[in-house]
Amino acid sequence: MLLRLPTSVSEAQECMAQGAVPIGGATLVWATWQRDGFPELAMSLRDLPEATAVEPESMGAAVVLHRIDDRVPTVLREAAGSVGTGAVRRTATVGGNLVGSSLRCLLPAALVLEARATVLGPDRAYETDLAEVMAKRHLLLGLRWHTPLASGYRKQPAAAGGPPPLVVATAVHADGEGRRRLRVAVRDGYEVLSETTTCDAGAEGALGTLEGTDIGALPPGARDVVREQVADILGPLAGR
Repeated sequence: MLLRLPTSVSEAQECMAQGAVPIGGATLVWATWQRDGFPELAMSLRDLPEATAVEPESMGAAVVLHRIDDRVPTVLREAAGSVGTGAVRRTATVGGNLVGSSLRCLLPAALVLEARATVLGPDRAYETDLAEVMAKRHLLLGLRWHTPLASGYRKQPAAAGGPPPLVVATAVHADGEGRRRLRVAVRDGYEVLSETTTCDAGAEGALGTLEGTDIGALPPGARDVVREQVADILGPLAGR
């Protein structure tokens, strides 16, 4: 297998045109390749500056999870810190987790941040939403978002080898006129639900609205975790 390490977007596009397989941190594909055979040509974005930056409102797809620190919102930092073991987090990447993984532990966090994705197409890099990235498995270059007023993340304990643990991510955003909206994303099994509601009336008002959405149809235990997370994030904002 030949591994290409492009240092510019144009080089990455050339690799794509040659059929290079993106490998992320290779934590998810290595065992499959050992079993089924390695591709002739692979590509890593670890030397591409656009894909390796970590900033308060953006992050590259080739950033390894253990580099995600307090420069980014709490929800994203805690999501990254909950993935696997320390050894996994030192090699797994943002892009590999979002696009190459069926668990997508970072997806609820990215959704509540209202993140936009920059992807590499055959002729240009462009911005799109996360739904398109997930559906079409684009080559992800990075994410951008606006810093929320507050955010939080909860992953429930789960036995190794069992069903994916419940994840609840939350974030509160303010518009230009000072109105607040709450974003909630829940991973229940392999499905991720995301809803938005106004929250100026406090936690009970926001939860009442959420009860009328798909989140309100979650099992009772999952709804309890959502209620706790919403109360935790909105409580400190009351009166501010």
